This record gives sequence, C-alpha cells and structure tokens, in this order.
Amino acid sequence: QVQLVESGGGLVQPGGSLRLSCTVSASIFSINYMGWYRQAPGKQRELVAGRTSGGTTNYADSVKGRFIIFRDNAKNTVYLQMNSLKPEDTAVYYCNGVRGGENYWGQGTQVTVSS
Repeated sequence: QVQLVESGGGLVQPGGSLRLSCTVSASIFSINYMGWYRQAPGKQRELVAGRTSGGTTNYADSVKGRFIIFRDNAKNTVYLQMNSLKPEDTAVYYCNGVRGGENYWGQGTQVTVSS
C-alpha cells in the first residue's frame, strides 16, 4: 500500500505562485509514474503534469510554461511549482502515483486563485 500526502494549497492572487508537495510513503524509486491532477467544480478531473520514473515529463497545454513538476528523491516528495497563476487554475489538486499497475491518490488540496 502506498500513501500520498499533499500540502501547499491555499489562496493566491492572479499572477502569483504556489508550490504543492506530495510525500510518498514508499520509496519514490518504486513509483513508475507520478502525476498531478485537478478537478474544478462541475468539471472532470484532468491531468495537469506528470513525470515518469525515467524523468520524462508531460504537461497539459493550459499549464505549459507556467507549471513545473519535479521531485526530491531524498525526501520521497514530488512537487508542482505553479507560476503565473490564473483564476481558471482554481481547483482541488490531487497527487497520483502508479506502481505495478496500481493507482494511488492523495486526499487533495484546494488551490484558489482570486483577487
């Protein structure tokens, strides 16, 4: 069983930045893929950014050039650095990990972009 614990959400003004963290209970080297998803009210959950164990990253078109996914192996933590935030980035953000074909999810953290 893998547990994912997120932190770092909050309220930020448009144009501001936030960094989300996702700490993994297992060795991060055992995780094949880590991703950040988000779900806004009335919308489906969507992939925001992902990273394979080999270091390949992918981003939703709406966040390219603004968001960065990276990890700290020593801390077993994956981060989502979010810059130039827009009101449309408002959502609950979820951390996802895939290991051995199994999907694991964090509890979600709220990000609100508003003036």
